[in-house]
Amino acid sequence: MSEPLPPDEERACLKLARETLEHYFKAGGVMRSPVKSGRLKEKRGAFVTLHVDGDLRGCIGYPLPVKPLDETIIEMALAAATQDPRFEPLRAHELKRLKIEISVLGLPEPVADPGLVRVGSHGIIVSKGFAKGLLLPQVPVEQGWDRETYLRHGCLKAGLPPEEWKNGAKLEVFTAQVFSE
Repeated sequence: MSEPLPPDEERACLKLARETLEHYFKAGGVMRSPVKSGRLKEKRGAFVTLHVDGDLRGCIGYPLPVKPLDETIIEMALAAATQDPRFEPLRAHELKRLKIEISVLGLPEPVADPGLVRVGSHGIIVSKGFAKGLLLPQVPVEQGWDRETYLRHGCLKAGLPPEEWKNGAKLEVFTAQVFSE
């Protein structure tokens, strides 16, 4: 993983995500990033997760470093609020009850032995053919899953049978720096 973000840059990321959503609901459209330089301009994979009153309301991101982190946060905050197909779009009145979590990802690495997956430390990507599913490292901890349950849910997220991790599905792991409001 790239060098971890210090606490002030974590706060800057969370502020950027919140300002993005406030701008969207007040002015419409996408705001421009005020970030001019520094680590937030490095290309990094990241996910933005939204909770309202403790309930998941959206979670979308880029697993790979395709854009600078500030641009990824802006784009994924809006996508999590308006494009997660599992949920109705976020509404303006929910903003005051919204909690934002950001996961800045390390690069995925293939793992040949599923026994090497560390619950709570590793996010997983399970893939076979065109099917692919990703779970962030905090998910199994939040759900109280052991390693096998985590791998089964990774398969299900990919649209694969739950035991496909034993039958030739490709498994990758990644780390994440997770922080929230």
